[in-house]
Amino acid sequence: MDTESAPAGGPGTGDGGPGAEGAAVGGRPAVEPPPAPPAVAREVFGERYDAAVRYTELLATTGVTRGLIGPREVPRLWDRHVLNCAVLAELLPAGTTLCDVGSGAGLPGIPVALARPDVSVTLLEPLLRRTTFLEEVVRELGLENVTVLRGRAEEMVGKLAVDVVTARAVAPMERLAGWGLPLLRPYGQMLALKGDSAEQELADSRAGLAKLGAVEWAVIAVGEGTLETSTRVVQVKVGESPGGVKAATRRAKAARAGRSGSPVRGADRGRMPRRRGR
Repeated sequence: MDTESAPAGGPGTGDGGPGAEGAAVGGRPAVEPPPAPPAVAREVFGERYDAAVRYTELLATTGVTRGLIGPREVPRLWDRHVLNCAVLAELLPAGTTLCDVGSGAGLPGIPVALARPDVSVTLLEPLLRRTTFLEEVVRELGLENVTVLRGRAEEMVGKLAVDVVTARAVAPMERLAGWGLPLLRPYGQMLALKGDSAEQELADSRAGLAKLGAVEWAVIAVGEGTLETSTRVVQVKVGESPGGVKAATRRAKAARAGRSGSPVRGADRGRMPRRRGR
């Protein structure tokens, strides 16, 4: 998956998105501190409140200078990005394993990991400069429940299986489902932050979702009563065959290759994921 392509569902968090242009000094984005944390942040993040504040500071500084966050997004980092993502935690059972596909600057994966220390989070991102940022953030914040993998979702079928897949500002719904659903365990779910486009994207992708093994889907709101504006999420639940027939075939092939000791070559000719600390 190429997260450099035009994002859908989350403005201003990727390269070239709205807000990526604007105030600059000497050809580089101007850096300003994020706004003060809203009172609700303490409720959402609990004991990890200080780490959430530091993460937001890193997004506003290093994230901007490295082109991961548009400078125009800095004043609304808390409400539109960090808290908007963290409330996904409401939908996660205890002890869930989660993969954030196309994680970019760590949204929504890092806010979820901060809000829910019991959830094991994998940040999956193909671009080196982004995984470098993510690894630095994970180390600085001491997030023992987070792992960073460099790679594409297509490469991970048969290597990675989780209870929940999340994504934000990655791709239209049906394409995103083609990447994310094959990474789920049977009866898992994908949670895609889609904003105002949620209903239309879901309506346009229902036939494709069914072919990918989805058995239930809906647009739901999270953060009601906590945030001024709730987060709109497309929730897609799978049955026994997440990703459909093709994904099942690829998983079986990967399992056979693993048993024989043969390498499983990815979509970009064998590049292996980069783990945290390497």
